[in-house]
Amino acid sequence: MFERLIFYGLLSCSVRDSGCLSFCIYLPFVTFRKLPLPWGNDDTKDLLATLKKHNVKATFFMTGGWIEKYPDDVKAIAAEGHDLGNHSENHKQMSQLSAEQCKEELMKPHEKVKKLTGKDMILFRPPYGDYNDTLIQVCRENQYYAIQWDVDSLDWKDYDTATIIRRVTEHKHLGNGSIILCHNGGKHTAEALDELLSTLKEKGFTLVPISQLIIKENYSIDTEGRQKGK
Repeated sequence: MFERLIFYGLLSCSVRDSGCLSFCIYLPFVTFRKLPLPWGNDDTKDLLATLKKHNVKATFFMTGGWIEKYPDDVKAIAAEGHDLGNHSENHKQMSQLSAEQCKEELMKPHEKVKKLTGKDMILFRPPYGDYNDTLIQVCRENQYYAIQWDVDSLDWKDYDTATIIRRVTEHKHLGNGSIILCHNGGKHTAEALDELLSTLKEKGFTLVPISQLIIKENYSIDTEGRQKGK
């Protein structure tokens, strides 16, 4: 049977809430003309400040290149209490790799973050959302949960602030357990974040990091990628 990734978490919330969401920000390592170019960190401080203003903890998925280039930012993210997530070493299509290669892509950034912060990452988001059974097995063997998303802001397309907010808050999949995808390098992501978080709270959602959203033991995953407790 084909293995599945977690697209939705499942967490019990108080009855006054619409549900729990998780907000994740990707710090990717992209390839252009075969030259590895990690996205910058221009907006990281602003994103952290806005998250702090709203008392929201997010999940930051980082590649090996970004970790190496911006070690102080990695430490700052950890110091603020956000999840540190693994986005691979070289941003490759994981389904095209052997088990050994998958492990290398997983564990190189893991060790870098461990050395910088003393923390063991447990969340992996495969580049391009690309995965297969081999990757899932490697993640399990190395105490990782493989994560996807169900609400995509498409902020990497440089949509304006209003469009980013509308795409997220009016998304057909937005609901309890949703995982929202944004990017540190999005042209208008930082300026959209304040109103985006306010709107989600007004809708009654509680925002938590993915490590608190997902079930870690005794669960199954349905055909939509939603966890169900056993």
